[in-house]
Amino acid sequence: MATYEEIHGKRVNVFDSDPTLNSSYEGQVWYNSSEGNLKSVVALEAWTSGTVYPRQADHTAGSGTQTAALSCSDNIPSPAAEITSTFEYNGSGWSAGGSMNTERGDGQNNMTGSQTASFYVGGRPNAGPPTPFGSPATEEYNGSSWTAGGAYPAGMRGTNAFGTLTAGVNAGGNSANPSVSTNVNNEYNGTAWTSGNNNTLGRYNCSSSGTSTAGILVAGFSNPPPVVNSVTEEYDGSSWTSGGSLPEARNGLGGSGTQTANIVFGGASPPGTKTTTTSKYDGTSWTTSPASLGTAREKFGSAKGASQTATLAWCGNTPTDATEEYNFGINTFTAAAWASGGTMSQKRYGGASGGTPTTAWYATGYINPGYSNATEEYNGSSWTAGGNITGTNTQSTGSCGTLTAGSRFSGLPPVGPSGTPRVQHEQYDGTSWTNNPATLQQATSGTSGSGTQDACLYTRGRPSTYNEEYNGTAWSAANTISTTGRSGTNSGTQTAGLFLGGEQPPGPYLKLVDEYDGTNWTAGGSLVIPQGGSCNSGTQTDTMAASGYTTDSPWGPSTIEECQIYDGTAFATTASVSSDRSSGGSSNRGNGPSGSNGALIFAGSPAPNSVATEEFTAVTETVTAKTLTTS
Repeated sequence: MATYEEIHGKRVNVFDSDPTLNSSYEGQVWYNSSEGNLKSVVALEAWTSGTVYPRQADHTAGSGTQTAALSCSDNIPSPAAEITSTFEYNGSGWSAGGSMNTERGDGQNNMTGSQTASFYVGGRPNAGPPTPFGSPATEEYNGSSWTAGGAYPAGMRGTNAFGTLTAGVNAGGNSANPSVSTNVNNEYNGTAWTSGNNNTLGRYNCSSSGTSTAGILVAGFSNPPPVVNSVTEEYDGSSWTSGGSLPEARNGLGGSGTQTANIVFGGASPPGTKTTTTSKYDGTSWTTSPASLGTAREKFGSAKGASQTATLAWCGNTPTDATEEYNFGINTFTAAAWASGGTMSQKRYGGASGGTPTTAWYATGYINPGYSNATEEYNGSSWTAGGNITGTNTQSTGSCGTLTAGSRFSGLPPVGPSGTPRVQHEQYDGTSWTNNPATLQQATSGTSGSGTQDACLYTRGRPSTYNEEYNGTAWSAANTISTTGRSGTNSGTQTAGLFLGGEQPPGPYLKLVDEYDGTNWTAGGSLVIPQGGSCNSGTQTDTMAASGYTTDSPWGPSTIEECQIYDGTAFATTASVSSDRSSGGSSNRGNGPSGSNGALIFAGSPAPNSVATEEFTAVTETVTAKTLTTS
């Protein structure tokens, strides 16, 4: 006999309040008796901001998925050039990959595959008047480095690749100057190119995705005569057939998905206006999605191997660093972000700091002119006065510990930056500072500290690589880091420390990262952006390096907004601060919540110095109930 559920479906449950929601509630209806509403969990679609790309760029090539994307062949505006840098996206931030062998541009859709197995073919071979017009070179990426692949039959740019590294197709492209579009297709087996069947319409800068036996080309540009297209063509591995036309013609658009579940977004519509429109394909016809890109763009990177329900777009013309994620489902994603906290009383930098996001402290520092004796304490929303410094007021000071068990040491006395560094050591109990007779063994400044009050590590002051440890009784020399430099910063503990970045006079700022196990220093993963004077939080395997200073183009020389997170292996970018600074204060340097989930930064330079506080919140994912109405 049939059950009630088989005949009528599931019963409508009655709850006093909404249940704890998860994927099992999708499509289910319940009655919230306290509200008097019928409610359900329904799928939503939206573009949300992701972590910005490490530089402003356009004509960027993309492959991979939303949580494992690959980007290369950037064209950057200042100085105008193609560059060999490669970046990888892990679903929350960008990290550095292996560099390409040849600088090339005009390659928005010239790449296909996964983050660990992609090929890039053709492109414009240099930034000046190209000779030849397009490159025949193929390069293959294995997840860490690029190697030469089989040469393409003709120099080409603006081509439309789809498929995988070992079963790829490259369709059409721009083959001459002045521009001539082609419909010639070639297939790649991971070693060599062979001729394939040509598609109907010669064009370039299309959206191209799918597999070598179920591929799709959408829109793009043809010339001569110059035409922006809305045409869709489908490939079955041997022949091309016409698909449903896109509602509007577009050039330089991005896309992903399969031949029967495809999505395209952005691009330029006649007469060259960039669009935010998103369209979806079911294998027969296109419909316009209610979800629009936040940034109108063309000729940008997209995760071509992603799905119709979860994809990624980044960069684009006019050069931008904006990254956006598209999701269709019951989950709502809130991007990682920095929010303003309470304002400090004094503008200063180079002071001592520690604590957690809800119990932080900041003491002494340079206040232009002179040095402060003030301590300020943070309760998660506002700053209040703490106990004043009783010893020498300093800047370029090392520090560690909590609000009720903090330490400061070393630094410059109030006689100017050329003064002799200090060996002093003072401790804070949450109310007052007291002198600790256990002084440093070597006078230094520009010091970075981490750990706890009775198990502290200080790292690399000026002018040497000298390090010391404190065991609660005395300071002793620790093994030095092999690289020389200054203005680097550290986090973690005395037995699991991290030192990153810094300046190597007279050279540039560094990407170097060193890890400490309590005895020895070893090389760790490199920073994405070289920096010094960053505000660090967290542990050796989860560190936030926020803002700081760099001299490297295209970010410097200046303080930077970019922030980077370390997972113990590699750094990736994350949400940028709104108030950039260097030599500021931070919480959680080895204690408290992890750097990626509980960072707090405050104070810092440049002049007139900062009183701003910013609090970091990581990416969140929630399921939300919707009230059902008759409208």
